[in-house]
Amino acid sequence: MRILRLTGAVEKRLLAARERQDVQTEKVAAKIIADVRRRGDTALCSWTKKLDGINFSRSGMWVSPREIEEAQKSVSADFLRAVKHAIANVRKVAEKQLPRSWSMEVETGVSVGQMVRPIETIGCYIPGGKSTLLSTLIMTAVPAQVAGAKRIVVVCSRPNHELLAAAGILGLSEVARIGGAQAVAALAYGTKAIPRVDKLFGPGNRFVTAAKQLVTRDCAIDLPAGPTEAIVIASKGNPAWIAADLLAQAEHAPDAASILVTTSARLARAVQHEVAAQLEKLPHTNPANVSLKTAGVILLAASGDAAFNFVNRFAPEHLSLPQSKTAALKKIAAAGTVFVGPWAAQALGDYTSGSNHVLPTGGWARRRGGLSAADFVKCISVQTIGRNGFKRLAGDVRVLARAENLPAHENAVAVRE
Repeated sequence: MRILRLTGAVEKRLLAARERQDVQTEKVAAKIIADVRRRGDTALCSWTKKLDGINFSRSGMWVSPREIEEAQKSVSADFLRAVKHAIANVRKVAEKQLPRSWSMEVETGVSVGQMVRPIETIGCYIPGGKSTLLSTLIMTAVPAQVAGAKRIVVVCSRPNHELLAAAGILGLSEVARIGGAQAVAALAYGTKAIPRVDKLFGPGNRFVTAAKQLVTRDCAIDLPAGPTEAIVIASKGNPAWIAADLLAQAEHAPDAASILVTTSARLARAVQHEVAAQLEKLPHTNPANVSLKTAGVILLAASGDAAFNFVNRFAPEHLSLPQSKTAALKKIAAAGTVFVGPWAAQALGDYTSGSNHVLPTGGWARRRGGLSAADFVKCISVQTIGRNGFKRLAGDVRVLARAENLPAHENAVAVRE
């Protein structure tokens, strides 16, 4: 990893690198979406065979119940225990996040409330490239279940035994062997084989991310989840532990960004050495070998305030404060998730801490937080107005309606008087 001084020019370069629009990727995604909308399952099968090498005439598009049962039998007891542990913790957090129904009397005769209803049909996109991320299934399906979704449709181009075993534990039966922009299009618009969903969840590669953004006019999505980002802020601490966190996120993809921000040149050099040493122990095919060279960096900040100011402008997906107490959280204005203390390894949040790992990237943490159970429900307002309440409101409504030149609005009140 390079060591650079955190200057205005360096910051501008880092921020600009995330804002470049990938026009070519959007063109490819748009072409695939249009084809699936036009030709349905024929296009879905064709693109899946071309891009993923999967022939549905041999494997079938849908995973069978028997395959899910066999997968549960094939995995180890340790794996099953670990999955159940993760599910239990994610469920606890999701139950706490779920919005509640409420009602209040605004004034005499006027009650306003909220009722919470689930989004009925959910699509869970699970990356299935070099690594099939079964943890993403837990992070999307569990809050959907807590919210009360009636139907959960899972798509993954290469659902391995571990993913299918996790699906079985969760009681999920609809798992399709599709991925990429073609899977996004099928879920967003529906085909004969794939049901149309109300909202689509889960991260993917740049084509999946582009496709999700393109279908948002017709299908809701969770958030734009682009390349992984991790920042560690520290002026002291265990260099090996810091390096390990940076490497853990760097191995997600060749364009993942892992950054240490520090005021200590000594720590910068120590972490740089540790990253190189630990990287040597990973397979040469690990994406971290590329991402740390292209997007990884150690930034020397002039002060602690400068470090925190940069982080808030960057708004990273993952942020670690290994040496800090919870008081440091007051300085954080934008981040997807924050890990406090030296024992808070970022990998714990990826799997079993209970916090959701589907998080905003590309600066979206300035606008919203990570995925929660609230993303799987609709909060519907309810207004109950009686005769006395009507009398208290009517006069002012007529005044305001006249001010906006909306006579039918005024009349809707006047006819009741």
